[in-house]
Amino acid sequence: MAATVMELYGSKVFNEHEMRERLPSSTYKSLKATIEKGQALDLEVANVVASVMKRWAIEQGATHYTHWFQPLTGITSEKHDGFVSPQPDGTAIMEFSGKELIKGEPDASSFPSGGLRATCEARGYTAWDPTSYAFVKDDVLCIPTAFCSYTGEALDKKTPLLRSMHALNREAVRFLHAMGWEDVTAVTPTVGAEQEYFLIPKELYERRRDLRYTGRTLFGAMAPKGQELDDHYFGTIKPRVRAYMKELDEELWKLGVMAKTEHNEVAPSQHELAPFFTTTNIAADHNQLTMELMQRIAQKHGMVCLLAEKPFAGVNGSGKHNNWSLVTDTGRNLLDGGSDPAGNLTYLLTLAAVIAAVDEYQALLRITVATAGNDHRLGASEAPPAILSIFLGDALQSTLMQAACGEGCTAAARRELEMRVPVMPHLRQDDSDRNRTSPFAFTGNKFEFRMLGSSQSISDPNTVLNTAVAEMLGRFADRLEQGTDRESTARTLLQETLEQHGRILFNGDGYSEEWQQEAARRGLLNLRTAPEAFAHLTEEKNVALFAEHGIFTAAELASRQEIHYETYAKCIRIEAATMVEMVRREILPAGQAALRELGQTSRAKQEISPLLSCKAEELLGTQIANYNDMLLAGCTVLENLLREFPGGAEEQKALYSRDQLLPAMAELRQTADALEAMTPAHLWPIPTYGELLYGV
Repeated sequence: MAATVMELYGSKVFNEHEMRERLPSSTYKSLKATIEKGQALDLEVANVVASVMKRWAIEQGATHYTHWFQPLTGITSEKHDGFVSPQPDGTAIMEFSGKELIKGEPDASSFPSGGLRATCEARGYTAWDPTSYAFVKDDVLCIPTAFCSYTGEALDKKTPLLRSMHALNREAVRFLHAMGWEDVTAVTPTVGAEQEYFLIPKELYERRRDLRYTGRTLFGAMAPKGQELDDHYFGTIKPRVRAYMKELDEELWKLGVMAKTEHNEVAPSQHELAPFFTTTNIAADHNQLTMELMQRIAQKHGMVCLLAEKPFAGVNGSGKHNNWSLVTDTGRNLLDGGSDPAGNLTYLLTLAAVIAAVDEYQALLRITVATAGNDHRLGASEAPPAILSIFLGDALQSTLMQAACGEGCTAAARRELEMRVPVMPHLRQDDSDRNRTSPFAFTGNKFEFRMLGSSQSISDPNTVLNTAVAEMLGRFADRLEQGTDRESTARTLLQETLEQHGRILFNGDGYSEEWQQEAARRGLLNLRTAPEAFAHLTEEKNVALFAEHGIFTAAELASRQEIHYETYAKCIRIEAATMVEMVRREILPAGQAALRELGQTSRAKQEISPLLSCKAEELLGTQIANYNDMLLAGCTVLENLLREFPGGAEEQKALYSRDQLLPAMAELRQTADALEAMTPAHLWPIPTYGELLYGV
């Protein structure tokens, strides 16, 4: 009999239940104090935890352990060590101590460091994150950890995220106490990350070196049918895909990741998985696991999971909507308004803090979603524009305005929708419609940050969001603590925030040209490309923000800027080199073969009768020959640009990639795609868009 969901859920996780059941009471209490209150972990406690954790892991079939961390590559990393330890008498025992649990030592020079570590400076440390549960994956005990250099600089995405959560908790508690919420002792940011992806046949993927090398198609003429009919979104899930989703669910359940929603997305072969929300650092771990399992399980079903932001030109790309909220240890969601005036005022001030944070640090949020891949998606009339704005809806925005003017803050009564079918119930209408064009939209009790690319870690945007909101809540707390009249001070803060930061609020069509013009008039940033965004990372204001809250040192921030530029340039260079190889070895030979075939047809006609017309062959042959010439010329241009690639500063490499390589790549693609449309199907060497998008 198949295991039930409840039997599978968390079965591979050393979670709260397992710790409470297996650990001695004193050890459990000490560990909980470390997790909840930040108390230092005693080595003796760690030894007991390690012994129990090892025993549990072995029961799950584990033979090795690893410190599972998230370096600045954006993926997870593992170094497996065996539990087995040989003994002098020729036997072996299973060993795993508190020291091994707490600290590991990978080679720090083998990961991006932005100049923080030289190749000869190899030592780095991983440190156990007890706030994230350990789990068993592939018979390996995975211990979630942070990763730092020998001298203590953060070389990962988790460390800054944990620092930002601490900063946000500190300032949010101060703010709530100043608002009279004395019972609150902790505030935690929570996230649910909606993951979009494509599934294509594995056999077709293997025949596309651009997909294998870069994750996206660099060539491809549009298929006769794309997403024009809007017939894929929420459509019936194909049996092959459903079988994949079923196995994915089961494997995620074992690791304590619960999918809330699964459905077809807008584009053919595009899908989405949305999990339940959880604490932000755990959500980051879960999303990394989800992406890994998506790709692995797809292979078992004869498919490949594409996580690139824009794997196919001309159809919707894939994002990762980051649903963020704030929850107190008393069970209140600070972004849920409630009905009492005091609660509403605190709620509106929390909203105001987010508004101020997004406006003042819009460049930082844009940087967190800036990649070579996501540049193809943002602003393409399918995803949010590159301009940051906040959607509140007319009703909530009006409520904020009224509260700032002292007119009360009672929520407007909700209307009911009548379906005009007697047997159907009336539906309560929400305060506002949803705005899918907004990059940062309020959706009832959370904010949905929609600019994040599908392949990216959620750690970066949440680190910035947590820190920026912490800064604003801290400023509010300062004013409230100094004020003599809480309500009056709160309303003044609302009014000032809307006056200073109201420009970021926009409820209209974010895709429109009119908004582009209006945003410029308001003074909002429009950072269209990743290098434009990266330049803002080390601005004085941003350095000061991270230093003030202990998130990044100036050196750590500069190193990340360097890595951003470096990664961007390398991605585009790889794509350009792949294009050259595909043109030289596949596409141009196909065009030449098409020309030869036309010549053979013409000669065959003449052999039959000199009177037979060869006009069609001549016209088609001329066009193909011209495209072949253009293809060779464009390929030569791109090869020369690659040979002339500059050395020196990573910023200059990134700018060269954007300004020189990308235009040449676009021109080369245009020629190749035109040639594809004229080349006989049996001669075209790579799977077409129609085959890729409709092959599953």
